Amino acid sequence: MAKKIGILIENRFIEKEIFYYQSYFENAGFEVVLLTRLWGQKELTFKGLEFQAEITASHSFEDLSDDDLKDYAAIIAPAGYVSDFLLYEEKPGDVSPACRFIERVMKDRTIIKGFICHSLWIAGPVKDSFAGRKVTCHNNILSHVTNAGIDYVDSDVNVDDDLITARTGGHHAPFAECIVKNLRK
Repeated sequence: MAKKIGILIENRFIEKEIFYYQSYFENAGFEVVLLTRLWGQKELTFKGLEFQAEITASHSFEDLSDDDLKDYAAIIAPAGYVSDFLLYEEKPGDVSPACRFIERVMKDRTIIKGFICHSLWIAGPVKDSFAGRKVTCHNNILSHVTNAGIDYVDSDVNVDDDLITARTGGHHAPFAECIVKNLRK
């Protein structure tokens, strides 16, 4: 079984959520890898939303080959504004590298995909990857999700096979527990 859990990271992440994941998943026996768009840099440091805590990432999702991706048991898009920042593409109308990465991951049913709170913003440009899937999300982005044609479920945490979603960043603990439970099946 793959032993890595990739967590997408960018500025304005929610500190207590990311720090919880790092501790919880590592205690469950998984290696946590922060993945971002490095923009040709060796590493980038990002600031959190609530306390401006800093976290450094040195792994790019753009560099992951299909073989590298097989090392990941799960990929998580966290709460906060991470997905909003990762939507950025230099040319208006083009799909960002992060969205193309999510599209790749969604095709692989062996990888658990986790989206919490506002993170499903990243699904809009690759909405076909979510066709027929059931998700929950923050009330503030419900219209984004339904306008993208994604099926909404009114639940705090929802499991749709390899796709696990949670309503708010405050649900990060049951969300993480659900991910580990499904990884151990």
